[in-house]
Amino acid sequence: MNRSHHPHATNISLGNHMPETRMSDSRGGTTRAHLGMLLWALFVGLSFPAVGLLTDGLPPLLLTAMRFSIAALVLAPLAWSQSEGRPGWRTLLLYAAMGLCLAGFFGTMFWAAHRVSALSMATLFVSVPLLAYCLGRGLGVEQPAGRLLAILALGASGALGLAWAENGGDFSGMQFGLGELGFFFGCVASALYPVLSKWGLANGTLPRQAGLRTFWSLIAGALLIGLMGFIWERPASLLRMNLLDLLLVIYLGVFSSAMTFFLQQRATSVLTPGAVTAYSYLVPFVSMLLLFFDQPARMGVHWLPGSLLVVLAIGLLLRRDRQP
Repeated sequence: MNRSHHPHATNISLGNHMPETRMSDSRGGTTRAHLGMLLWALFVGLSFPAVGLLTDGLPPLLLTAMRFSIAALVLAPLAWSQSEGRPGWRTLLLYAAMGLCLAGFFGTMFWAAHRVSALSMATLFVSVPLLAYCLGRGLGVEQPAGRLLAILALGASGALGLAWAENGGDFSGMQFGLGELGFFFGCVASALYPVLSKWGLANGTLPRQAGLRTFWSLIAGALLIGLMGFIWERPASLLRMNLLDLLLVIYLGVFSSAMTFFLQQRATSVLTPGAVTAYSYLVPFVSMLLLFFDQPARMGVHWLPGSLLVVLAIGLLLRRDRQP
């Protein structure tokens, strides 16, 4: 049949295929974001053994500022190539708020470390994805999603199960006092970081380039955390660092800061804050696997319920976002 008799034939064909192409591209970006967050959980889980090798008595806030500075330095070439000029004042204010979130979390974490049990901190940190969802709803970057809430609740139950197993099947060490309240506010700050990132992307305040967002938020975080360290800690104690400490801080700066924040910022472009922070449930699972490798005698069936719930929650999250 002559094509000239049907002038809309080409348009119909394009109309049928263009939405499919966009949907395919969207699914591909979502898949990459989820795979990146799986890698994020692995990097974060592997960072804990490295932190444990650092010399005792080094100032944690100043070490964190060093990590962030190294991470920003690593990302500087990428940020330079993606830069479109100096950020505007609204963008700089938002970066400062994001840096304040990082400073708030790490500051309260190190402050609470000597006042709160590890079990209490692990239990309170489980609240971060749910907090991110609620804060995201408040700022309009999360939609009502009962299924996501159910997945987050399932993951939280699994993470609590792993914390219970780590503590030898005992929750009697749990309490809630001033230290726990302070660390909870730190968890709120941690949850707010991806929410502000998503909000800034949604209203055009932040650039679309993940490397650029990561670089500036790390710079802001390094400055604020460094200021806290100079006020509350003794900078002279950094002179106790040896070569191994320096190499560990560089490793943590590159992999546990630069890579993790970049992967998180990249995922924030296509996932919601609740989905991004849900991967924090995998961190104790990775730590458990490392523990079994180092101390196989600690393996037992009491680790199984929490592990299964965490893996099931992440599997449901992946399946949910792969559906059209």
